[in-house]
Amino acid sequence: MTVTKAPEDAYTAEPFVPARGGLAALRRAAAGCRGCPLHREATRTVFGEGAADARVMLVGEQPGDQEDRQGRPFVGPAGKLLHRALEEAGLDPGEAYVTNAVKHFKFTRDEPRKRRIHKAPTLREMTACGPWLAAELAAVEPELIVVLGATAGKALLGSSFRVTEARGTVLEREIHGRPQRLVPTVHPSAVLRAEDREGAYRGLVADLEVAVRALG
Repeated sequence: MTVTKAPEDAYTAEPFVPARGGLAALRRAAAGCRGCPLHREATRTVFGEGAADARVMLVGEQPGDQEDRQGRPFVGPAGKLLHRALEEAGLDPGEAYVTNAVKHFKFTRDEPRKRRIHKAPTLREMTACGPWLAAELAAVEPELIVVLGATAGKALLGSSFRVTEARGTVLEREIHGRPQRLVPTVHPSAVLRAEDREGAYRGLVADLEVAVRALG
């Protein structure tokens, strides 16, 4: 008897990524992605959005509860804080492209029917979703990537990445076969969790100002 493995058991989104077409085609295809088991519990795929010719791409970790419900990235509390920080740093959020390293919400519950609690994706899950991020980078061709937090940094720069060591600096690396400039910073959700929230927010804005200067 031959046992047929489910697509998600392969842990790669590659078979679901269209060979041609722009962001609209990618978004349509991503809605049906079964490249890893995370799609089973999530409400929907949350693909990136923003200007197709954006000079800057912001990459976070994964959708949160509100993003999963609405199907849009960065629409929850962390997204609202990021929007404010971008404006304060001098970067128009409407001119950026925002996405996540992982496109499905990973969560746990303390009890049935209770609030869904964010759970960090594994390296295997981030790697499985990598073809989507590679396709977004190829479609947008940003001049600069703002890396939001440790998980996004590991997805783009490898498992040795430490946001505390690299934040607020301009890095030059080859990402998915393309030379890229990147500015790492903390994820806005880390600001919301910080004891000194104002200090953490000022640090985020300062890092984003480095990104603005790098864009020239």
